[in-house]
Amino acid sequence: MQNTCKNMAKHKEKPDYILLICSGLIILLGFVIFTSVSMARVAVVAEEIGELDLAYFLLRQFLFGVLPGVLVGYLMYKIPLEFIKKIAPVLLLISLGLVAMVFVPGIGISLRGARRWLQLGELSIQPGELLKLTFIIYLASWLSSRKDIKKEKRVFSETLIAFGVVCGLISGLFLLQPDLSTLIVIIATGFVMYATYRTPFLHILAMGFGGAIALTGFIALSPYRLERVKDLLNSGVDTEGISYQAHQAFIAIGSGGLFGLGFGMGHQRYGFLPFAMSDSIFAAYAEEAGFIGSVLLIFLFLVFIWRGLKIATKSKGSFPGLIAVGISFWIFFQAFIHIGSMTGVLPVTGIPLPLISYGRTHFIAELAGLGLLLNISKF
Repeated sequence: MQNTCKNMAKHKEKPDYILLICSGLIILLGFVIFTSVSMARVAVVAEEIGELDLAYFLLRQFLFGVLPGVLVGYLMYKIPLEFIKKIAPVLLLISLGLVAMVFVPGIGISLRGARRWLQLGELSIQPGELLKLTFIIYLASWLSSRKDIKKEKRVFSETLIAFGVVCGLISGLFLLQPDLSTLIVIIATGFVMYATYRTPFLHILAMGFGGAIALTGFIALSPYRLERVKDLLNSGVDTEGISYQAHQAFIAIGSGGLFGLGFGMGHQRYGFLPFAMSDSIFAAYAEEAGFIGSVLLIFLFLVFIWRGLKIATKSKGSFPGLIAVGISFWIFFQAFIHIGSMTGVLPVTGIPLPLISYGRTHFIAELAGLGLLLNISKF
């Protein structure tokens, strides 16, 4: 009997190995393409600012993104879930405070017409990426604590209003930056979490309808966003202007063919494809890995959400289950938006491809989310 109990305890301590292997493969494929693209970027930058080491961007990504991300991810894997639930409001407030600080002169920095970064000494961080995870944790903590939400319509309505207020506050901060793509990921993830928590169908319809109206208004009131949508509908007629990035992405993807040009053989990474290390990295990947390699990467993201949702259904308690749903859809939504914008399904956005694109803050946040998801899978 004692041996049986010990074996059960040991079994419960094992994480979801399929999710772990799937995530590792995504990171590995990302490392391969990032190595190729970053070296080409060094060659392009060298013509402007002088010679750089070939591993300059690769080393920075590892030292300030991957390495701290692995450390934070391991911490999230080991930390008790009850402690995370207790500090959820603090984590959200810190993240909101950091997002608000991007508007403080001397601390917040502007790049390409947007204020999304904080300069802390030699390092810059994008607090919006941290908010994606802390919002998931807070929403899971808040919803799971309202056990009477199903019993009383009044309580449910109050919860819906409170949810709308929090989303409105977050929306205001991101629209001022502006950063609509990140806002869409956060709100869409929150919507899925809210909708899966014993929510009446009429409330889901109301939230979906209200979100669609708000999104339409945000696009219509912004000439740049409206041009992006028009460009998508007109199949990229202005290839030297608003359609340039999408046009170069199509060239890269088309050049890859079935099997790809091979590692380090892509042409579009040499200054033709804008933001090849970050916003357009899937197109650079497709050029070198081809259709088969692209399908493999998409398949891995589908496996990620499958395992994440399976962890959610098997989790003990609503708090870990809601977190698992949130993290799974967060990564999936972000991957879908990035890949969709590169393949002409969606307008071009500046959103990174999870676990692959260049960027320190998003990599740390995503690895932290992965560690938390693996933590939940142990039980």
